[in-house]
Amino acid sequence: MGKFSTVILPHHREFIEKQRMFFTATAPLSEAGHINLSPKGIDGFRVLSDNRVGYMDFIGSGNETAAHVLENGRITFMFCAFDGPPNILRLYGKGYSVLPGTAAWEDFAPHFNLYPSTRQIIVADIDLVQTSCGYGVPLYEHKGERSILFEWAEKKGADGLAEYIQEKNMVSLDGLPTGWKVLGQQ
Repeated sequence: MGKFSTVILPHHREFIEKQRMFFTATAPLSEAGHINLSPKGIDGFRVLSDNRVGYMDFIGSGNETAAHVLENGRITFMFCAFDGPPNILRLYGKGYSVLPGTAAWEDFAPHFNLYPSTRQIIVADIDLVQTSCGYGVPLYEHKGERSILFEWAEKKGADGLAEYIQEKNMVSLDGLPTGWKVLGQQ
């Protein structure tokens, strides 16, 4: 049976910090909209307080999370133990994007090792923590991070990344705004 808390307890934080992968889930308000579920890695998740977390979000082929949290704030994070004792931990909360060049960026960016491909930081205020058994989660061995994202970003360069954001990250799959402005007008 699951256990619930309204804060991130020390043993939750310890579990989170040991995980090499996590998942984010968001959804638009419209029933016709698409639910977004994304795996994340690259040591980009931080517990910022007992009720606040953030993760470094990289430039990608879409920007669904930013669009959904801009529209309604709802976000869920899930961590699974792929080694050691079984466990699943979910964080439920309200999220928002922190964009480069903003005052909030100056507050949150120091918590992360930023890369040229860092698009934004997603921050969430957590109101519910749930743990459950995780007995059905298989065991996996972590072999390392992929370098493809960083190689791709290096080839694109700053101007190429800015163009890519304008082409692929301004609206969601369902046409919702992501909060990004045309570069130079932020």
